[in-house]
Amino acid sequence: MKTSIKQLVTLLVSTYNWKEALSFTIESALQQTLLPCEIVIADDGSENDTRELVSHYQCVSPIPIKHVWHEDTGFRLTTIRNKAIAASSGEYIIQTDGDIILDKNFIKDHLEVAREDAFVCGSRVLLSRSYTEHIFKLGSFKFSLFKSPWQYGLNSLRSRLLRNFLASRYGQKKINRLRGCNMAFWRNDLLAVNGYNEDLTSWGHEDAELAYRLINAGKKKRFLKMGGVVYHLWHKTASKHNESIHNDAICKARNTGMFWCDNGLSKYLNDEPHKDKLDED
Repeated sequence: MKTSIKQLVTLLVSTYNWKEALSFTIESALQQTLLPCEIVIADDGSENDTRELVSHYQCVSPIPIKHVWHEDTGFRLTTIRNKAIAASSGEYIIQTDGDIILDKNFIKDHLEVAREDAFVCGSRVLLSRSYTEHIFKLGSFKFSLFKSPWQYGLNSLRSRLLRNFLASRYGQKKINRLRGCNMAFWRNDLLAVNGYNEDLTSWGHEDAELAYRLINAGKKKRFLKMGGVVYHLWHKTASKHNESIHNDAICKARNTGMFWCDNGLSKYLNDEPHKDKLDED
């Protein structure tokens, strides 16, 4: 990893119409022991209250915050992530969601395990409904292991020794064992596979399909365990009505060795022809 990369990290945050949760995400991002060079909000068509929240943080943040928005015409996470990637300036993109609270060492831990020609997958601590409601009522967050579901307890622990030992060993047999709310990529690697596949227009597995294509392009998977801790606020599970379509796309990527998707990132990279596609504050 280049030593200069510490100054060239983009934190990409996906969001949709939940400004209360997004506020926690941005606050935790601004409290990092190692700040990114910018935060890019990938907004899948939220209403004006989210725009107002982001505008507030743009005024008070010590680092640039970009707001990439498009009209709400249905679930288009792959599209808005591609647009946000195109708008980013960092060499290394660390990806999370707007319903996530980041541990203060999140970015530091990610950079510790980052390597050339590799992408990183992390874990999460899924908070319960009652704990999430308590956090919103209190207006602040301090993690308690006793209030978290027991099966996620290990995901809240940090150990530098174990973190580095497990990075190239843990979860290697299951390429699709990953969480989109805790991933990291080199920007050039995303360009090489044309980013997210925008043919996937429903919830779920778009990150796994991307991971298989990165593997097919010769990139290695590293797993961030015992570090890069994130806390996932509880919410109702999204509909999985088109999950079979996404599973078919994963099988295609896995079985054919394809690494390029035709309907992806490249169409947003020529600034002038596609300027209207990026509504960037």
